[in-house]
Amino acid sequence: MVLIKFLKRILEGVFYPVRSNARFFFFMYILGIAGSYIVVPHWRGAKVYDNLWLELLLDIYVVCLVLCLFPQKVRRWVRAVFAVVAYVLSLVDVFCFVKFGSTLNPTMLLLASETTGREASEFLSSYLSADVLFSGCGWILLIALVHAACIFVSKSKRWQQLSGRTASLAAHNRYTAALFFILHSSFFILLVWAAVTSWSNKVEMADMFSKQNIGQVEHELTTKNHANFYLPAYRLAFSLFSNQLTDEQVDKLIAAKDKVQVDSCSYRSPVIVLVIGESYNKYHAQLYGYKKKTTPRQVAMRKTGRLVPFTDVVAPWNLTSYVFKNMFSMHVVGQKGEWCDYPLFPEIFRKAGYHVTFLTNQFLPRAKEEVFDFSGGFFLNNPVLSEAQFDTRNEKVHALDEGILKDFDMLGERSEENAQGQLFIFHLMGQHVNYRQRYPKDRRRWTGDDYERPDLSGHKRNILADYDNATLYNDSIVDQIVKRFDNKEAVVIYLADHGEECFDDGYKYFGRDHSAEITARLAHQEFDVPFWIWCSHKYVMAHPDIFSEIIQARKRRMMTDALPHLLLYLAGIQSKDYHEEYNVLSPNYNEQRPRIIKAKVDYDKKMKDER
Repeated sequence: MVLIKFLKRILEGVFYPVRSNARFFFFMYILGIAGSYIVVPHWRGAKVYDNLWLELLLDIYVVCLVLCLFPQKVRRWVRAVFAVVAYVLSLVDVFCFVKFGSTLNPTMLLLASETTGREASEFLSSYLSADVLFSGCGWILLIALVHAACIFVSKSKRWQQLSGRTASLAAHNRYTAALFFILHSSFFILLVWAAVTSWSNKVEMADMFSKQNIGQVEHELTTKNHANFYLPAYRLAFSLFSNQLTDEQVDKLIAAKDKVQVDSCSYRSPVIVLVIGESYNKYHAQLYGYKKKTTPRQVAMRKTGRLVPFTDVVAPWNLTSYVFKNMFSMHVVGQKGEWCDYPLFPEIFRKAGYHVTFLTNQFLPRAKEEVFDFSGGFFLNNPVLSEAQFDTRNEKVHALDEGILKDFDMLGERSEENAQGQLFIFHLMGQHVNYRQRYPKDRRRWTGDDYERPDLSGHKRNILADYDNATLYNDSIVDQIVKRFDNKEAVVIYLADHGEECFDDGYKYFGRDHSAEITARLAHQEFDVPFWIWCSHKYVMAHPDIFSEIIQARKRRMMTDALPHLLLYLAGIQSKDYHEEYNVLSPNYNEQRPRIIKAKVDYDKKMKDER
């Protein structure tokens, strides 16, 4: 009997935070569940967080437990503030999803912080319309109104008298006592279960907030069991944290910008064009020996002798944002400090007098943006850094890369005004997943039936066909870019940010495997990249020495983090940030520099040891 009484007291004590904040607990739980289901994406297979019901129970219980630490008079005000904040955050989260197709994220927060009062007013007048009430936002407002109504009713004397009598009758009813014991026991079991199932996500959250830079955050998000910020409050905290990390790197980049020094510039190459592809498996390019004719136009350019493919080029990472940071910074892997401690090469070009045009089909700030794009584009889109790097840039992304050609046709001519030299940077969407969305339907050449791969299902053969169709379409885009410079004294460099798995080497997988150990096979597929240099006829005639250097360098080992040093050499820019040993065309190029991929593996040693 004593043990039962003790157990009863324990259970009542555990349940006390809920009982003393019953209405708050109930409505916060309903709000969390409703808000989570409202923002489930509309694509096939999308669903709520697997542990939503249990982890939400635990989280609200912890809040109720904290509320119990306050005296009763203070508690009701703290509780009211918490409820108001929860409703506002949920409403904002759902509103963002309804209007922009995305919940709260770092980019959304960044855009909001850069919005002026006038812009905010215009935004609200444009988006706050009657239809919002009939969207998911209406459900959040309804829950809030019912909650407020219950609070109002509970304060009436009649309700208090009725609830008092009910409590008195329940206290003297043995059946009610048994029911309460079952209720308390069940809640205790649920709470323990919730704590056990939620533990790993809480550990992952703590680990995420311990990261030192936005790159580490992004890399953590590529792991299979990364933290799930399933509530608006968590998403807001994560967004604030991410913006804080990028602010720290932006400050370093601005400091490095102010130290840019150009000693001289000969404008050796009047027009330099850099084309950056996306998710390009080098071994699906006809140019590099693939059986299907995926790059016929590049092959035709090679036959003229003026397109020179490089045979041994690797990317430092298999994440676009990491690659861009390494590729835009004058820092190379192995130097002291971080990438953000060094100037960005477009800043040096502008300082030297080049007109720099940046046309990207990926890194433009928009509300519906993944953390990966936010991480890769923040140093390109920051107003101060953008102004330091670019004279001209496009303002929107396109469903297909041909939109970038139209942007160039509208903006490209501006670069010829009062410019001693011109640098064009094209950043394509390329073969980024989903492959089927990367080429027009009327440009489909292959289907799954065109592949003799009995080891693959029909669905996977169709994915393979889509990838090759996207590669063929990319070939047409690159060809159109080159043609726009055919009559100029121009040099065009093409490379991809990283490779891509596409059912090769007996591996039935596509995409990139970020969490896997780096094997020779993985390095071969995900880090080897296509890299070639094309020179116009005028350029070859004007610079036979450079063209000869390009041909001689085509078999040298190279990693794309050193690209800026090649670009500065082509421009004839003399600066303290230029180092000849990193310029692949230089006779003093250090071909033995370790090519460290993913900041931990020596690419060449790995390939040698495993083959």
